[in-house]
Amino acid sequence: MKTIKNRNINGRPAKKPSEKKAYKVTLKMATEEYYSLKAKARSAGLNRSEFIRRCIQSGVVKERLTPELVGYIRQICGMANNINQIARTANSAGFFEVQKHLFSMTERLDNLIKRIKDDC
Repeated sequence: MKTIKNRNINGRPAKKPSEKKAYKVTLKMATEEYYSLKAKARSAGLNRSEFIRRCIQSGVVKERLTPELVGYIRQICGMANNINQIARTANSAGFFEVQKHLFSMTERLDNLIKRIKDDC
């Protein structure tokens, strides 16, 4: 009797464990989000699963602002109010009386912008 060692010579080769998709993730979406996903996947020529996989691989999610950065932004808003008040005073009293305040304010604003750039 003859024995056959490798019966399945033809057909699809077995996938490596790293290529197999072993995890399933369920996701709830609103109707608008679902149809947006379908439309984007269709325009990309992919099915929804492959579209989401590619978004995960190449997508970028920005991190939240730190409390320190939020404080810097508040300081900039306060400085904007001060600049408006200085401009109003400069228009009514004259520019030369307000010049010192203006220079100190621009210096502080430059320092804050540098801190924000360093933190990001």
